[in-house]
Amino acid sequence: MPTLPTQRTRIKFCGITRAEDARRAIALGVDALGFVLVPASRRALDIEAAVALRRELPPFVAVVALLMDADREFIAQLVGRLRPDLLQFHGSESPDLCRAWGRPYIKSVAMAEPQDLATQSAHYADASALLLDGHPTGELGGQGTAFDWSRIAGGTHPLILAGGLNPDNVASAIGRVRPYAVDVSSGIESAPGLKDAALMQKFIEEVRRADAN
Repeated sequence: MPTLPTQRTRIKFCGITRAEDARRAIALGVDALGFVLVPASRRALDIEAAVALRRELPPFVAVVALLMDADREFIAQLVGRLRPDLLQFHGSESPDLCRAWGRPYIKSVAMAEPQDLATQSAHYADASALLLDGHPTGELGGQGTAFDWSRIAGGTHPLILAGGLNPDNVASAIGRVRPYAVDVSSGIESAPGLKDAALMQKFIEEVRRADAN
């Protein structure tokens, strides 16, 4: 894996469903926006809605398409229509499926139970990063559930920390884990899929405060 700059923590806001939330997030300086293409999610977008939302975005903001055990036909259609910058896989997808789409990808690891991150890193060796979330294996992310950060050990990939992050704990999380990036959804919402402007701003401020320290 390449050597990565560590001077600041990257930020992804996930579960974006509204153009006004995307614009606010971009104005605050996020690095990436996550679109959930999982029908069972409370923050789900269909492909048409995701494409329309992407048209609202300026350049230099990464669009991440979140998938969970989707079939190949759906992924092919999504990649062709949405043209996401990254794919994020949350299910039991094989490395061959993850790498098949000509896009860099992130592999989520469910951390509700202990995981061997060295094994995950070896299995998904060409992933751009591993995303560590607090939900149990086989369940959706975005549940607002934190996990025991002391379980994080091993592996060679950049780590994206997710699961129960919010403005009150993200600075502590960064101080303890030193992740490459943090990923938040429910922790900046007034309701599922509806981002709260004040919480978004406070989250960004807390990340910057942690980096400064």
